[in-house]
Amino acid sequence: MLAAVAVVAGPGPVTAQQAATLNGPPVQVRPYVSEPGVPQITINPGTPSPFPSDTGGVGTGGGGTGGGGNVGSSDALNTMMGTAWGNTAVANAESLGVNPSALAATCVLESGCQNVGGSGTVAGAFQMTASTYTAMINAAVAQNPSLASQIVPGLAGQMDPATESIAASEYLLQGAQSLENNGVSSPTVLDVRGYYNFGPQGGQQLAQATDSEPISNVLNMYTPSQLAANGITAGETVGQWRSSVAAKIGNAAGQSVSS
Repeated sequence: MLAAVAVVAGPGPVTAQQAATLNGPPVQVRPYVSEPGVPQITINPGTPSPFPSDTGGVGTGGGGTGGGGNVGSSDALNTMMGTAWGNTAVANAESLGVNPSALAATCVLESGCQNVGGSGTVAGAFQMTASTYTAMINAAVAQNPSLASQIVPGLAGQMDPATESIAASEYLLQGAQSLENNGVSSPTVLDVRGYYNFGPQGGQQLAQATDSEPISNVLNMYTPSQLAANGITAGETVGQWRSSVAAKIGNAAGQSVSS
């Protein structure tokens, strides 16, 4: 590890915030459970994507949506490319073997690609906790040492979207690898969303659940109030959750996480 990056032990509990509509000044968020839930946001596409068009669809669940393999442009990627740091984030994702649309979908879901603060240690365009951010930035630099020269050192990097994009890309990559190791073939952005949102155990259970299952049964490690804080209503099914996420990120949902 490079001296500029503070090395810590593996990631601790990853917290999340209450879903909220981003409208006006940055919204302060409150941590509840593993990684932020899906906030209600409005996507305003920015500049055109430099990647070829792709209209990959969304899987239907039942042992993982699967069907990944397509990598291309998306409305989510257009949104991220409309930011001052979008081009750098794309390059960072590609340097780690991550589909830029997967990274873009994450910032769209987490913050609308806005660099917002949060309650406690949750912060940034990708809304990572300090512990997860630090562990992932260390892992990314270990995988690709050339990234070290591009990061803002210490926890200040958490509020630098270009730097946090490196950590978020690494987390997505680890999520995809974890699901593959547990029987989900070619994980899609939608598959890995559960991992990013609810951690390894919840992510695996959610990716392998059928659409008809109540999400409260699948994510039974969380209380109803914790699920509600992440935008999941009583009686909501896995299929309804998948549809809600897919509606926010469009064709990025069915694309592969790996590039």
